[in-house]
Amino acid sequence: MSKNWRPATQLVHGGTTRSNHGETSEAIFLTQGFVYDSSEAAEARFKGETDGFIYARYGSPTNDMFEQRMCMLEGAEDARATASGMAAVSAAILCQLKAGDHIVAARALFGSCRWVVETLAPKYGIECTLIDGRFLENWEKAVKPNTKVFFLESPTNPTLEVVDIAGVARIANAIGAKVVVDNVFATPLLQKPLELGAHIVVYSATKHIDGQGRCLGGVILSDKEWINEHLHDYFRHTGPALSPFNAWTLLKGIETLPLRVRQQSENASRVADFLAEQPQVARVIYPGRKDHPQADIIARQMKGGSTLVCFELKGGKEAAFALQNALDVVLISNNLGDSKSLITHPATTTHKNLSEEARAELGISPGTVRFSAGIEDSEDLIEDFARALKTIRA
Repeated sequence: MSKNWRPATQLVHGGTTRSNHGETSEAIFLTQGFVYDSSEAAEARFKGETDGFIYARYGSPTNDMFEQRMCMLEGAEDARATASGMAAVSAAILCQLKAGDHIVAARALFGSCRWVVETLAPKYGIECTLIDGRFLENWEKAVKPNTKVFFLESPTNPTLEVVDIAGVARIANAIGAKVVVDNVFATPLLQKPLELGAHIVVYSATKHIDGQGRCLGGVILSDKEWINEHLHDYFRHTGPALSPFNAWTLLKGIETLPLRVRQQSENASRVADFLAEQPQVARVIYPGRKDHPQADIIARQMKGGSTLVCFELKGGKEAAFALQNALDVVLISNNLGDSKSLITHPATTTHKNLSEEARAELGISPGTVRFSAGIEDSEDLIEDFARALKTIRA
């Protein structure tokens, strides 16, 4: 198996294993367990003396293909596929912590991610400090003797802030902490956190990796030593495993990931430029624009913009709802990374459980809207927004 393939080739052929039938498409192994040739063979496999699968909760041939393909794309040594993106996030964080440990997390996180570090972890005696992750000095100031994990997403949901991953990794390495990066908004095609010094990367594979609104999934990627020491037993005994059918669906989705992300990013860029010129729009945030507040960091750590655009309407919630309700091509949904263009009002959906003060800290106003570009014709998307914006007074 060539390790020099470029991403588009890796995502079609990487990690593929075939049965003796020689199938073209990857096989779905819908089985709970596996049969052994002898009692001695079963004993050897459970001891780890021979390779092979034991139980679908631990792994299956279909899941293994998906994990290997993601490793090739991400440049990781090992991976574990999970039932959802949040299963990946919670497992990556909790598997390596114990009571008395401390997490430093960027405050700009998806609502459920914040719940894991801010509400769930403290129930088990794990302390958490939330900071404005844009500034490296905040990471340094938050460090305590018991700090074990730094957690961040970049670009952030929904305001597309960017965190200096390499800078955060330097601080973490100095104290022996691990950096966990939620890389969903960038995708592994536009940003590779492991190359920037992060130790663990998590994805909601539900988003761009499937990218067609079909199934849930997640994945955790790191080096073999960390996975064997921290994640392996947690994964086996708590059961966040991905179903083989969903693994197969994700394998089919990932084949077209480069094509979709390229088109989605181009569409997002064009829509962002269009919205920035509209009188009803107070501001536009897009990592591909020169007016992004952290354009210098983006140039260093990202290979492109994003498939998402954040913008704020001057008329607040009323204007946001009017715009969303008037759109025809763009669909209202809390999902993202889909081949269909989607739009979300974070204050009443994905981030509704945060206090008004917490949303204000993150830059989420009543007029904030998140747009996830699909693969439609960009002219149709711009015309859709132009028509919908006419329903709102400037």
